[in-house]
Amino acid sequence: MNQIKLVLGNIGGTILLLVRSLKYIPTLPRQFPRFIEQCYFIGYTTLPIVTILSFFIGSVLALQSGYSMENFGAKQFIGTLVGLSMARELGPMMVSILLAGRVGSAITAELASMKVYQEVDALETMSIPPERMLVLPRLAAVLVMMPVLAIIANLCGWYGGAIVCQYTHFISVDSEAYFAALKHFMKPQDIVDGLLKAEVFGFAIVLVCCYTGLNTRGGPREIGASVTKAVVTSLILILVLDYFVTKILL
Repeated sequence: MNQIKLVLGNIGGTILLLVRSLKYIPTLPRQFPRFIEQCYFIGYTTLPIVTILSFFIGSVLALQSGYSMENFGAKQFIGTLVGLSMARELGPMMVSILLAGRVGSAITAELASMKVYQEVDALETMSIPPERMLVLPRLAAVLVMMPVLAIIANLCGWYGGAIVCQYTHFISVDSEAYFAALKHFMKPQDIVDGLLKAEVFGFAIVLVCCYTGLNTRGGPREIGASVTKAVVTSLILILVLDYFVTKILL
């Protein structure tokens, strides 16, 4: 019973944080330097690992599916499988998991440290709402950068699959046929659905991590506990939201 109350309290607190943050949207132009800083942190510094992992996810997907589809004489559809899988599911999912592990943990640690060492209290004393200064620029930045990261993840995954198909002897599907199959069955709506998923996942992750960091109590040990809690909650939330968003979009 206490656990249910705790979960419901956290959900309510997160929603209230969102409402209080959205109240300061008119002040966002004045937060432009912080917004650019967060875009750099969320987008640019995450880009190399997104590129590498996406390339190899697409490669492995093509390798595994090619091995199976070769037995059924359907290897010409590998491009379709890799394209749709990356666009609708694996691309946004993988980017979101990276965001939770890399960016979410850093956000939680920073805000938890500020809370524990009374920097957040100092902001409130100076009549500077932490939602305006610490939360809103991050929420705006993740909405801008998540579609960019998801598109790059899709492209890297597609090209990774194409290279594997062309240079693996038991598949031997040239890149022209691979991309022809991808284009034939891929609809713009499939890409849009994947980008929408990335937006929802990223927004939820940053919101949860900000809430967890700003509600940290205690000392340095609690900062580590808050980071762990935020990352685990974010990963669970990605899977739960993935089901509901997929069900809505189908």
